[in-house]
Amino acid sequence: MTLPSKKGTIGILTGGGDVPGLNPAIRAITVRALREGYKVLGIRNGWEGLIRIDRNRKIEEQEFCQILDETLVNKIGRTGGTFLHTSRTRPSHLAKKDIPSHLKDKYSDDVNDLTPEVVQNLAYLGVDYLIPIGGDDTLSYAVRMHEEGVKVVAIPKTMDNDVPGTDYSIGFSTCVTRTIELTHQLRTTAGSHERFLVLEVFGRYAGFTALLPTMAGAANRCVIPEHKFNIENLAELLAADRFSNPSRYSVVLVSEGAMFKSEEMVFENQETDAYGHKKLGGVGDRVSDKLQELSPQFNNGKKIGAINQRLAYLVRCGDPDAMDSLVPMAYGNLALNLILEGKTGRLVVLRNGTYDHVPLSEVTGSKKIVDIERYYDTDRLRPKFNHLEGLSLFVMSKSV
Repeated sequence: MTLPSKKGTIGILTGGGDVPGLNPAIRAITVRALREGYKVLGIRNGWEGLIRIDRNRKIEEQEFCQILDETLVNKIGRTGGTFLHTSRTRPSHLAKKDIPSHLKDKYSDDVNDLTPEVVQNLAYLGVDYLIPIGGDDTLSYAVRMHEEGVKVVAIPKTMDNDVPGTDYSIGFSTCVTRTIELTHQLRTTAGSHERFLVLEVFGRYAGFTALLPTMAGAANRCVIPEHKFNIENLAELLAADRFSNPSRYSVVLVSEGAMFKSEEMVFENQETDAYGHKKLGGVGDRVSDKLQELSPQFNNGKKIGAINQRLAYLVRCGDPDAMDSLVPMAYGNLALNLILEGKTGRLVVLRNGTYDHVPLSEVTGSKKIVDIERYYDTDRLRPKFNHLEGLSLFVMSKSV
């Protein structure tokens, strides 16, 4: 595998969870780059691919990279997921058990920093510019790459829409669209049985994926990570919502990172990923159980049943919606513009309805969460949206 080119070689990788819109972004970058005279190399399995490269083998024998061309990317550009595959690998904090076999003699600590290998592997592959597509975890390591001298232009991706510096991250629109659709589909069962409908959605630290569908009318209430909620208050509100509904049901969206008052996040287990995150899941189950337990207090002594569903991967699988087809195209072309202008260490963004770019370091400089003082009624557990004049689409956030 040789990569001669007039201008150089651009590498692309996708990290973290898959979302619809990744393949359109890969297509946009590749098509534009080829037409501008670059070669394009896809790095498979995210940052993991860049530690699995064995420099003792010929490039054409490497399993974790492939040359991209228009024929290939045109076929996948309309599909969901990432055909380059992904991982949650963090090369700067790699456990001993995860060290590639060809490096085991070199790295033997419990936790190892393989950043020098990543840098050397990029040079070995002839990658002149790297475009990582991911959320704040993937992009935090992209910041490290920039600091190591790698020419990086990054693209934000996450269903949670919590990457600092940008109003929009790839995958968010499809997630919101699917959440609304699935919630409305589940209404038929909730109404038939006159129950509470409790839906757990993604959102570790930021509640946008629960807040916006509720704002769109998908749910009566939502509980989000930014505000620890009182379960008695939620039960009373949902019981009142149910009573006022002729079909005798009500709906609440529960962010996976939502927390009961005086409690912490609910985890499936205590194992952590490479970025120190425990796997969330189960708060929807607890909310559902408590609502049924408390419901007689607000329903003349009679218990109200609950339908409890984790939407989970249903909102991240399948094809992208219109916005997650258009924005990745624009982000890919923005990234190429920056490379042509010799500007690296940048993150392409949407701000106030305008495409732009900011220093990549913004990813690690703050956290992006819901501005609850302006956009969330902590007593009523629902969005506030009385004054939207002058705001751009999706902006309900603040940096902390």
